[in-house]
Amino acid sequence: MEKIFSLMTVVPAMATDDYVGFTFFVGCMAMMAASAFFFLSMSSFDSKWRTSILVSGLITFIAAVHYWYMRDYWATNATSPTFFRYVDWVLTVPLMCVEFYLILKVAGATKQLMWKLIFLSVIMLVTGYFGEAVYNTGNGPALWGLVSGLAYFAIVAELWKGGAAKLAASAGGAVQAAHTTLLKFVVIGWAIYPIGYMAGTEGWYSGIFGGLPMDVIYNVGDAINKIGFGLVVYNLAVNSK
Repeated sequence: MEKIFSLMTVVPAMATDDYVGFTFFVGCMAMMAASAFFFLSMSSFDSKWRTSILVSGLITFIAAVHYWYMRDYWATNATSPTFFRYVDWVLTVPLMCVEFYLILKVAGATKQLMWKLIFLSVIMLVTGYFGEAVYNTGNGPALWGLVSGLAYFAIVAELWKGGAAKLAASAGGAVQAAHTTLLKFVVIGWAIYPIGYMAGTEGWYSGIFGGLPMDVIYNVGDAINKIGFGLVVYNLAVNSK
């Protein structure tokens, strides 16, 4: 029995003044609750919207699992779990892009739109990781951040003025309203990520964002964006009954 317990990793208890650890914990609990809500509500809708609700639940469930691990990583090492955060994002952000395709299918959206958004989101994340964790000295963060930013703006352009926007306009009603709200999350909500990126890397922007609590910024942004995305899709399904 002693050998069994000796193999177990004991994670230090979270200090009462550890606000970073607190946001990891609250973010995990919030996204677990959101996942349960989305999964349990699937049977309330017809097949047209069940996949969208399922994806919403998967987004928050994947994030909850990663946040559970990242909270323990932070408690043990007191350093930002950058690698695991990007693993979370590379799974969940493309799924958030898939949500646009799923709600626009009623207006004739094709898989070409879906793969375009997925490709751009992966470029955005991979180059962001390079700048934050691999080439994070000298001009590296600024250059890789620029490439990541260009991919982000390409996503915004597609959703705001491109083919996705035209499909949403042709659908009208609840679909267009949901698309517009999700677009606001991308334009406003996702803006918190480059702020966190600049807070955690060195560059010309250090005097503006240097010293900000990067993990708190990321954690709050994740909870708002991922749960919010799902609630918008849920609201669309409710209004389309």
